[in-house]
Amino acid sequence: MRHRTPSPEGPVVSDSIRVLVADDQTLVREGLMTLLALAAGIDPVAAATDGEEAVALAARHRPHVVLMDLRMPRLDGVEATRRIRAAQPETEIVVLTTHADDQSILTALQAGARGYLTKDAGITEISRAIQAAAAHQTLLDPAVHSSLLAAATAATPPPTPTTELPDDLTPREAEVLQLIARGMSNTEITTALHISEATVKSHINHLFAKINARDRAQAVHYAYTHKLAD
Repeated sequence: MRHRTPSPEGPVVSDSIRVLVADDQTLVREGLMTLLALAAGIDPVAAATDGEEAVALAARHRPHVVLMDLRMPRLDGVEATRRIRAAQPETEIVVLTTHADDQSILTALQAGARGYLTKDAGITEISRAIQAAAAHQTLLDPAVHSSLLAAATAATPPPTPTTELPDDLTPREAEVLQLIARGMSNTEITTALHISEATVKSHINHLFAKINARDRAQAVHYAYTHKLAD
């Protein structure tokens, strides 16, 4: 694989996705580095033993993606994610952890994580999440997605149309957001609301702009934190 010297302006443009691994468990960290080195199109450039080292190595190597554990000494993965994203918004974070509770998931997504996997994931799933993150797309473990939906359905019922909605959302946009939080596709929302798919897409574009959401994972997080999920 060819490598180029990291640039202070952003991740290196190379033939492979540059990945930094951050995990305090030696066996996990070294195993991931070995497996990722064998994966097509992925170049593991460095490994960090804690969050502070992850932040420092991310600044030095400018990876495209950081594969981040959550529970680490000195600085946890959530705060490390927040610091890396603030300093290098072009670097994406994929969480790889044993924790799939809704609070851990929501906190990590809020900090800027692009993907979230549990350590039950195999190298194929991990590689796919890295590739998605490098393309600035979100990929969530099925168990993680289920946990998000469970958290959303346990939230306080949404306000009535007469209740003031946040960020100038219209009642229809809030309704579309609720259905997104239930995991519905655009086609399913079309059927549920008896409107065209073009209208659904228009509502989604408008509400994403209003709530500053890049993707559905962030929209679900917004719905949950603003008590708009039913």
